[in-house]
Amino acid sequence: MKKFKIKGKVTFKDMGPGAWGIVTREGQEYRPVNFPEQLKKEGAEVEVTAVKSEEEFSVHMWGEAVEIVGFGTLLP
Repeated sequence: MKKFKIKGKVTFKDMGPGAWGIVTREGQEYRPVNFPEQLKKEGAEVEVTAVKSEEEFSVHMWGEAVEIVGFGTLLP
């Protein structure tokens, strides 16, 4: 699978069971299926390396499903 970078802000969507995700400046929404606990802070600026998820079904109706393979936080 091809790796790609996602740079954006962490957000929590309070829909159904809730979902953590990343929203880019361009408005793209990603929902990591393996979101690291260290990154679960509303509004945190992060950069992750990800691959598209093979997830076929989810109760979450938000964001593109991805798997994180590397990450870091961005300091102001």
